[in-house]
Amino acid sequence: MAMFIDQLFNGLSVGSILLLIAIGLAITFGLMGVINMAHGELMMVGAYTTYVIQQWFTSHMPHSAGLYFVAAIPLSFLAAALLGWGLEKSLIRHLYRRPLDSLLATWGISLILQQTARLIFGAPNVAVVPPSWLDGGIRLFGAVFPYKRLFILCLVLAIVFFLYMYLMKTRAGRRIQAVTMNRSMAACLGIATQKVDAYSFAIGSGLAGVAGCALTLLGPIGPTIGTYYIVDAFMVVILGGVGKLAGTLLGAFGIGLISTFVEYSTSATIAKVIVFVLIIAFLQWKPSGLLSVRTRSLD
Repeated sequence: MAMFIDQLFNGLSVGSILLLIAIGLAITFGLMGVINMAHGELMMVGAYTTYVIQQWFTSHMPHSAGLYFVAAIPLSFLAAALLGWGLEKSLIRHLYRRPLDSLLATWGISLILQQTARLIFGAPNVAVVPPSWLDGGIRLFGAVFPYKRLFILCLVLAIVFFLYMYLMKTRAGRRIQAVTMNRSMAACLGIATQKVDAYSFAIGSGLAGVAGCALTLLGPIGPTIGTYYIVDAFMVVILGGVGKLAGTLLGAFGIGLISTFVEYSTSATIAKVIVFVLIIAFLQWKPSGLLSVRTRSLD
């Protein structure tokens, strides 16, 4: 029983990390149809923002150094959101409905951001020391639940809740849904679709920054941290259904649980292969993913 509970928690933990990485991509990919290969580098921006804030707290507020992570979460969101907003205004808005061009352009942006990080912080990985209040864990039913993983899980659930409330209960969120369902009709009704695209891309980029901030709790960070997660992010979004928040949640936790239990009886490499095969087989049966967006278009 303890072993089963431990594997179940590990699956939920992996799923929460995948969801945190993919949730920002689900917004931009579902709304604008932009294949953003620089999504991983926006995570990198959030991770390095956390590193800089840690260094500042250590130098200027050593007695309150443990509070740096509380300040790092909103600042990581802000740094990545501002960068995403600038990229959308300057480049990406000219590539809507051109998926191949957007893929090549954002891949070039990712290389530029990686090289910029190397010039500023150096090529070797840097360590972000987790705050002391996240050390240790809770022991229940013979299994240990680390505080770091529990914090990430709670952070993800809070983000999903606030994002759901934003999309469902606010005027700006309903505009995002309207543009996602039918861009032409939304424009005819007076919605400024370019403005919606700009702040939606900024929100998705900011959530990627928060994901990078959370990843600093799990290990060192470097210029290529985003490349390790970008494929998994797209895999979660496509499996869940493009543009569906609930589908992204189901896809992330489903992949996390399946990969964890398969890896326990095999190995990490074989588990990855099996998960990919299962996803390919599922998409052959249901190409739109677990949940599909209802549209008002005729095509």
